[in-house]
Amino acid sequence: MTDRFEQGLENLRKIDGEAGQKVIDSLQDISPDLARYTIEYPFGDIYARPGLGLREREMATIAALTAMGTAQPQLKVHIQAGLNVGVTKTEIEEIIIQISVYAGFPAALNAMQVAREVFCDAA
Repeated sequence: MTDRFEQGLENLRKIDGEAGQKVIDSLQDISPDLARYTIEYPFGDIYARPGLGLREREMATIAALTAMGTAQPQLKVHIQAGLNVGVTKTEIEEIIIQISVYAGFPAALNAMQVAREVFCDAA
């Protein structure tokens, strides 16, 4: 295993706990390379950069996935990840409301429904 892969696994565990590993495991039978890339690049390279902590990176990720409006499964994982690294429910709600200005109400409404699911599961 490479240093990037090991660093990626470490960051993935900090952020997502078992949820991230389940995503990676689900790719093993169809595309183990994509699973490895998913660990090495985002979590081994980008999440390991100085300048932002894991909390701020998850806040940015929640905003980006909300704005995309097409990535509800990934948004669900990253809302939970945000909670795991100290983003509050109120902050997640405010991020989604803020993004409604730029991405529109459909994207924000869909994201808020995803947040509701995560918050209910976390309760």
